Amino acid sequence: MAEAPEVMNIRQASEYLGVSPDTLYKYVYEEKIPAFKLGNRWKFKKTILDSWMERKSIMGEGRGKKRPKSARAAAGR
Repeated sequence: MAEAPEVMNIRQASEYLGVSPDTLYKYVYEEKIPAFKLGNRWKFKKTILDSWMERKSIMGEGRGKKRPKSARAAAGR
């Protein structure tokens, strides 16, 4: 994929993040991801998405309460 533009539309941001446009719309409406409206279109600023992803990865957010299958299996031994 070519380098992502600084301001992306839904399609570009979904490709950049690796999720479907429908999933991205859901995250926007649930206020789970930073976005803004320009006219009647949702836009995503690359630097803000990058910072958001960095915070999520450092804090471990976005993970369910379930432990990974390998951790559950090891605990059961």
